[in-house]
Amino acid sequence: PGNSERTMPDKRPGDALLNPAAFPEPKVRPNNPNFGSGPCAKRPGWTGDAISDAALGRSHRSSLGKAKLAEAIDETHALLGLPKDYLVGIVPASDTGAVEMVMWSMLGERPVDICHWESFGTTWYSDAVKELKLEKVTNIKAEFGVLPDLSKTDASHDILFTMNGTTSGVRVPSLDWIPADRTGLTICDATSAIFGFDMLPWEKLDVVTYSWQKVLGGEGAHGMLILGPRAVARLESYKPPRPLPKIFRLCKGDGTLNGGIFKGETINTPSMMCVEDYLDALRWAKSIGGLPALLAKSAANFKVLADFEAKTGWLEFLCAVPEHRSNTSVCFKMKAPSGEPMGSDAVAKFRKLLEQKGVCFDIGAYRDAPPGLRIWCGATVEASDLQALTGWMEWAYAQVAAA
Repeated sequence: PGNSERTMPDKRPGDALLNPAAFPEPKVRPNNPNFGSGPCAKRPGWTGDAISDAALGRSHRSSLGKAKLAEAIDETHALLGLPKDYLVGIVPASDTGAVEMVMWSMLGERPVDICHWESFGTTWYSDAVKELKLEKVTNIKAEFGVLPDLSKTDASHDILFTMNGTTSGVRVPSLDWIPADRTGLTICDATSAIFGFDMLPWEKLDVVTYSWQKVLGGEGAHGMLILGPRAVARLESYKPPRPLPKIFRLCKGDGTLNGGIFKGETINTPSMMCVEDYLDALRWAKSIGGLPALLAKSAANFKVLADFEAKTGWLEFLCAVPEHRSNTSVCFKMKAPSGEPMGSDAVAKFRKLLEQKGVCFDIGAYRDAPPGLRIWCGATVEASDLQALTGWMEWAYAQVAAA
C-alpha cells in the first residue's frame, strides 16, 4: 500500500526525482517478477506438479498422446467460443510457423494487403515480397506506436494483419473495418491478443494464429491455427505455384484438407510436456471463469500501469491514441529529468537496477523498437505484482535520474 500511495510531480520528469533519498527501496516486492512479453509468466500458483500427468516417453500417435492433443484442441475451441464450423489445429514452430504456413499455402490466389506497424508484421510483408515473390502486394504500414489506416484495405483482396503489435504496444481496437461480404480472406496474427482482449465477431476472421507462450503463459515452439470455412475452401481450391515443405502442408495429396491436423494428428512431433502445460493453462482459465475472466484480468492489469503513467512525468505510452493501446504488451517511452527522451544507456541502467534487485525481468523494448519499456499485462500476471512494480520503478528512476 505504501508504494501505491506515492505521488509523482504532475507530468514533470525532474524536481524531487533528483533526490534519490525521496524514494527509498520499497518494502513490497512482486511475488512473481516475470513481466516479459514472451515467454510470459506462468499462471498464478504454477509448480512442476502441473505437468506431472504428461505423457512423457509415450508416442504422440498413441491413444494417450492423441487424446491429450485432441483435448487441447477441443478445450481451446470451447474456451474461445468459436463457431462450430471453425477448426483448431496444433502446428509446428510457434506463431511464426503458423503464419508462414498460411502465407505459403494460401497467398497468391488474389492481391493481398499487408497491414503492419511493428516488427513481426513487417516480417510478414518482407516474406510476401522477397520470399514468396508475390507481385500484387499493397503495403499498408505505420511507424512504431501508430496504427495504420485500415480503411485502406480492399475487401476483394486477402488481408494479412497483426491484431496486437507485440513490439509496439498498438492494437486493432475493433473489426468494424472488415465487411461481412468480403471476397478475400482475412488472416490475423493474434498471438499477443487472443485471450487478452475481445476479438469478436470471429466470423470476421478467416484465419487466426497464435502460440501458447503469451496470455496463457504456456511454453514455446508450438503454434495454433484456427481456420474458418472460407479458409478451408481456399486451401481446397487453390494450389500455390511453389513447393511446400512438409511442415507447411495442410492438404493431402488429393488436394483436400488434412483433417487429421485438426483432431490432434500433428504434422511433426510435439512436446508432450508442453502439451500438458498448455492443458493446465486451459484448465486454470476455465477455473477462474473462462474467457471473460481472462479479459477482465488483462484489463485490470493494464489499468494499474495506465494509472501510474498518468501521474508520472517520466513515463509515456509509445502509442498516443488511447483506443489503440495494447492492454497486453504495454509499451512506454521514458524521459530524462530534462524532459528529453531518455537515452538507451540510461534505460538499460534502469532495467538492470530492477533485475539486480530481483523484482522485474525482461521488460526491455524489442530490439527494433525505440528505447523504452515493454511490460506484459496478460492474465497470468497479477495486478498486485504490477502495483508493487510501480514502486520499484519510481525507486529505479530516481537512481538513474540523479546519476
